[in-house]
Amino acid sequence: MEKILITNIAKYVGSEIELDGWVANFRSSGKIGFWQIRDGSDFCQAILDVKVLSNEKWEEAQKVTLESSVKIIGTVAKHPKKEEYELQVKDFEFYQIAADYPIAKKDHGPDFLLDNRHLWLRSSHQWAIQRIRNTLILATYEYFNQNNFIKIDSPILTPSACEGTTELFELEYFGDKAYLSQSGQLYLEAAIFAHGKVFDFGPVFRAEKSKTRRHLTEFWMMDAEMAFADLAENMRVQEELVRYMVKSILEKNQQELLILERNVKPLENILKPFYKITHAEAVKKLQELGSDIKVGDDLGADDETILTKQFDNPIFVTHYPKEVKAFYMKRDLEDDSHVLCADLLAPEGYGEIIGGSQREDNYDALLERIKEHNLPESAFSWYLDLRKYGSVPHAGFGFGLERITAWVCGIAHIRETIPFPRTINRLNP
Repeated sequence: MEKILITNIAKYVGSEIELDGWVANFRSSGKIGFWQIRDGSDFCQAILDVKVLSNEKWEEAQKVTLESSVKIIGTVAKHPKKEEYELQVKDFEFYQIAADYPIAKKDHGPDFLLDNRHLWLRSSHQWAIQRIRNTLILATYEYFNQNNFIKIDSPILTPSACEGTTELFELEYFGDKAYLSQSGQLYLEAAIFAHGKVFDFGPVFRAEKSKTRRHLTEFWMMDAEMAFADLAENMRVQEELVRYMVKSILEKNQQELLILERNVKPLENILKPFYKITHAEAVKKLQELGSDIKVGDDLGADDETILTKQFDNPIFVTHYPKEVKAFYMKRDLEDDSHVLCADLLAPEGYGEIIGGSQREDNYDALLERIKEHNLPESAFSWYLDLRKYGSVPHAGFGFGLERITAWVCGIAHIRETIPFPRTINRLNP
């Protein structure tokens, strides 16, 4: 008799197997009991029949509670009407009969659920979200491995910031100041001179006091940098990567999308080319749609929501005004008031999921930008060195994993896309 995972149950029709898991739901109909079993890999129904079990075991089965852990021995059978598989139970053993489970089958407010996040993770919706997140992570690694990028691990503790320190967590570092990283980008730029194409993937931190559905204080970010690349190449790689990620979800996570009741049609559009508009064109369109945005303004969250509801696929918004973008972005040689950048916005009102640009590769121009932004030159001396010793045109981008996961899953708030969300008012559990 073989011990199996539920995800492989279809291979064992007619066989007697052993299964470990938790009782996610249960009901009884006369002398037959139905347990929904979850083992981490999937769900299945276990059927307990008084005619099959001993009287002692049948009585013991009546003690079942939500989230009781159990070992089951039974025969796998295919459901007569559905593409599902069941387990006809011959014997079982409780590892533990769980105490009264606080997350019962009733509505709970978000604060209650987040206070019990360590338990809420077990629900089918949260299970589905985290598995989709996992596929997105694996797809990212697969794409980069297939396209000659190598992973470079950038530091979490840094002496300076990519874009100023106003939104960074500051800490004392042996008598000096240090900051929790908001991005690994600058360090990755150093690595391209050794490896050509690199990426990192890890936690980053923002002390921004925002309570919107798109913000967390700790989240996971992927940054990628490429030598000998311009804005057009940068956008090409982003489009390929996002398409690869979404196709992976559509191929591997149909069950999870079904649990989430996700309309997959917008995701299936990913095969079509992405839209490209300039910042100026976006502002004009937004004004026509009733936004009070002005020429030269950055796109706010509301603007992104309005704009992305007009398109059925991701949108690149390019050539932002230099005043609203970071010091390291290269100016457009044809219009010095704008930079060679692109934000990728997800459709259906989700907004920005990727930010990227061609980087300034000229030493004098970069030094001038650092001074314009009132950043300490000494903190960026090593970064300036990269423009002194074999500088080349280069570009890069970064995506927020939680934002992409929220869009793919079709959920409103990114706090559900990370196992244990950190916000300005939540540090527990």
